[in-house]
Amino acid sequence: MSNNLLTVAYIAASALFILSLGGLSDQETARKGNLYGIAGMLIAVVATAIGSINGSGYGILTVAVVPGVVIGAIVASRVAMTSMPELVAILHSFVGMAAVLVGIANYLQPGQPLVGVEETIHKLEIFIGVFIGAVTFTGSVIAFGKLRTIIKSKPLRLPARHFLNLVMLMASVGLGVWFMGVESPDGLMPLLLMTTIASLLGVHLVMAIGGADMPVVISMLNSYSGWAAAAAGFMLSNDLLIITGALVGSSGAILSYIMCRAMNRSFISVILGGFGTSNSSAQSSSQIMGESVSTTVDETVEWLLNAKQVIITPGYGMAVAQAQHSVSEITKQLRKRGVEVRFGIHPVAGRLPGHMNVLLAEANVPYDIVLEMDEINEDFLKTDVVLVIGANDTVNPSAAEDPESPIAGMPVLEVWKAKHVVVMKRSMASGYAGVENPLFYKENTHMLFGDAKKNVDLILNHLQSQEEAIGVSKALATSTAG
Repeated sequence: MSNNLLTVAYIAASALFILSLGGLSDQETARKGNLYGIAGMLIAVVATAIGSINGSGYGILTVAVVPGVVIGAIVASRVAMTSMPELVAILHSFVGMAAVLVGIANYLQPGQPLVGVEETIHKLEIFIGVFIGAVTFTGSVIAFGKLRTIIKSKPLRLPARHFLNLVMLMASVGLGVWFMGVESPDGLMPLLLMTTIASLLGVHLVMAIGGADMPVVISMLNSYSGWAAAAAGFMLSNDLLIITGALVGSSGAILSYIMCRAMNRSFISVILGGFGTSNSSAQSSSQIMGESVSTTVDETVEWLLNAKQVIITPGYGMAVAQAQHSVSEITKQLRKRGVEVRFGIHPVAGRLPGHMNVLLAEANVPYDIVLEMDEINEDFLKTDVVLVIGANDTVNPSAAEDPESPIAGMPVLEVWKAKHVVVMKRSMASGYAGVENPLFYKENTHMLFGDAKKNVDLILNHLQSQEEAIGVSKALATSTAG
């Protein structure tokens, strides 16, 4: 393939990637956005293979790519939506590891005709790319472990942890000076030492972040993986990889900023610590007051049928129970009866940005009744019933009412302002952030304990039974009149 044709292919792929990001910004166009991204990546891979590899390299490329395609297809088809955050985290680690390996291999590549400033810039690209890749790799592995509950979500707080991070960063800078001052391959030792230190830094950074900050961590690591890919693009002089990496890095950074705003936290505060820290024990003792009131499925159905406005606020518990399809059917049943049903989605509901939106879209819930927190928070005051399905930290009134709470100031769904609140949970346990929730003890809150899927199915069965009974009554009345 000629250079001109390769350039055209790269421009087409870049345009498709930009269209993909634009499509993914809205639920209604997300499917089309995914198709744009797939098409762009297919063009990029084919064009790069044809334009950059000679005939003898295709065999090696095939041996490497085909197993990866098969494994990726199998994993992606089998992974449950509840495990999607873990999958995203581990895929980020692959990008980080790729950047590390590409950087080291590029440094050891013989016969590079670079001198003077060009050589200095190239070596700097390698060093920075390997550093970012190492932090991304180990940080993503730790994030995967926390999301998978292999590692406890509680933040690890080592003594003088900020000083330790600073020491590791300064050591990496020192090794960078050593690396830049020697000729290849003598710089391999400082490069490998820096890789080790950066890997430890990635582990320590994410281990110190609490469970409630995991959605931000995922988007942050997404940004890191993009910059690692861009750095690899500079190393390889591949314009498309630079563009793609920059798109991923910048979009991930913007998403991290949006997530931090949704939690009333700065990006730096997330990196330096997490929710569920030392204040949580004091908060627990002050909030466990009064008694929770349990309810039944029958009572919940009665409230729903008598309501004019219902808001459903789903959380990770709905994803675990895989109750979204039954929730969708309940929505249809209530809307048939003239009840206005809407969904309130917190930006960090679940363990991945947009997790709840994807689940509801999968269950064919209409896009126009799925509203973000800022769009629906003012409407809770005039809402008759709120169904909280598996949400906890995102509906915790401590954020607004207790200045000593670890989540003080975090914008939350103000469900407690509704007339009736039904919380579906297995137990009274605190959420992923480890912070107690006084919502459970509010006078207008009723706890519907048990598996969310089972309770939602029971509510749906009651609604369907009542509809059938009404249908039979109408049929009998018609036949009698006839």
